[in-house]
Amino acid sequence: EVQLVESGGGLVQPGGSLRLSCAASGITSNDYAVGWFRQAPGKERERVSYISLRDGSTDYAHSVKGRFTISSDNAKNTVYLQMTSLKPEDTAVYYCAADRLPVLEHAWFWDYWGQGTQVTVSS
Repeated sequence: EVQLVESGGGLVQPGGSLRLSCAASGITSNDYAVGWFRQAPGKERERVSYISLRDGSTDYAHSVKGRFTISSDNAKNTVYLQMTSLKPEDTAVYYCAADRLPVLEHAWFWDYWGQGTQVTVSS
């Protein structure tokens, strides 16, 4: 069974940086992608980024492109989301998710989820 555990959220000032970590277990092949989603109060869960464990290819939402970077450390079975130039509108609960390739954009289609970590961007 795939299990995902997020860490690294917190309170940060606008313009600051945070790094989220997703420790994955139970993924037995490279035919998976690991992604980061976020959900703000009253809004739908949206995909922020994902990385293919097969070839390392990545994808980003337009709203975070150039500010967020996703990466994976296969030896540690961990996927990271480095977030820079944070804005108040980045405030949300951030979730790590995994699914078999090829993946779809909407959260409905992703099979495995972590418990989420809160990111608050405020002065």
